[in-house]
Amino acid sequence: MSEQSVDSESGAPVISLSVVKQNIALTGFMAVGKSTVARQLARRLKRRFVDLDRAIEKSAGLKVKQIFRQKGEAHFRHLEKETLARLLCQQGLVIATGGGVVTDQQNLDLLREKAFLICLTASTEVLLRRAGKGANRPLLRGPDRKARIEELLTQRADKYASAHASIDTTDLTVDQVVEKIIAVLNTES
Repeated sequence: MSEQSVDSESGAPVISLSVVKQNIALTGFMAVGKSTVARQLARRLKRRFVDLDRAIEKSAGLKVKQIFRQKGEAHFRHLEKETLARLLCQQGLVIATGGGVVTDQQNLDLLREKAFLICLTASTEVLLRRAGKGANRPLLRGPDRKARIEELLTQRADKYASAHASIDTTDLTVDQVVEKIIAVLNTES
């Protein structure tokens, strides 16, 4: 059961989940909109927003692309695992995860246990457009970025499908995605 109040700015219902301690985590491929949606969702739910990649950067003192370049993907994944575990010891967060966090089964299990995990999806064409030129996307380096996106989506499909819920963002605005998430949370609470 959830309590509803009205947002003073928009007049829209604001959901306050009765399971206040439960974290909400968004996963999905890079450029699907996890950070933007999570930030807006956190505002609506009056929760703290955490971007996992920014938390990693803060603790490492390096940007994600620098970690990949200087220390490699394996080191980044190690930092990601540590940071995620530390965050999930807290309660009431809205967390935007990195797109590859669920490729580690322990991360996925922890997310499913300590958060309501929602996977955001979008078509390959939309992901390619949203990713831009990919200068800040180390995993998209190479001549055929569309093929690389399709390859990674195929590799991660089963992991993404393990989320508690999934929402296709292809033709939706950020506010529409947030509304869909709130509707899902209302059915779960």
